[in-house]
Amino acid sequence: MKTEILPAANVEPALNILKLGGLVAFPTDTVYGVGALAFNNTAIESIYAAKDRPIEKAIPILIGDLSDLEQIGSDIPDMALRLAARFWPGPLTCIIPKKRTLPPAVSATETVAVRIPDHPAALALLRAAGPMAVTSANISGQPSPATAEEVFRQLQGRIPLILDGGTTPGGVPSTLVDCTGQSPVILREGPLTMENLISALR
Repeated sequence: MKTEILPAANVEPALNILKLGGLVAFPTDTVYGVGALAFNNTAIESIYAAKDRPIEKAIPILIGDLSDLEQIGSDIPDMALRLAARFWPGPLTCIIPKKRTLPPAVSATETVAVRIPDHPAALALLRAAGPMAVTSANISGQPSPATAEEVFRQLQGRIPLILDGGTTPGGVPSTLVDCTGQSPVILREGPLTMENLISALR
């Protein structure tokens, strides 16, 4: 497979690949991600193959607008809606009950992780394509890439397209919060603290 690098503004070629079940890498506000359309089980399975990723590791969903959340979650907790309204787009990933229409390759559990990234290229693609299953654009266990060239070095020949949006802001991964209980539980530390979350829920 030939891997092409195009400027991030080239949404149309990316959409064509995604609609055919292909994978596209693109920049986010943390690192470069590689993704497929969220409702294409075969395409999501190919993410695991491209990355040599263990199949038991769930893949988060990225969305472009808060209104897309209803496609992903079922009985969405009020806590998640309030946190999303305050911190999206941004470095918050919420775990919520999964909608049964999501394909099994996304998650083997009853929950799903979801986020709106704060990056113009990512938002443009997600708003055009709809929800996508996205994880870091690297070989599993290798460093997460901050540039299109780093993605190319790891995934050349494994994916058809990389959208080049320059160097990502990078730094700290998003704060991962379980929103399925009575109060928020931080599962991965990130830019947002428990104090931030509690303050938003007051």
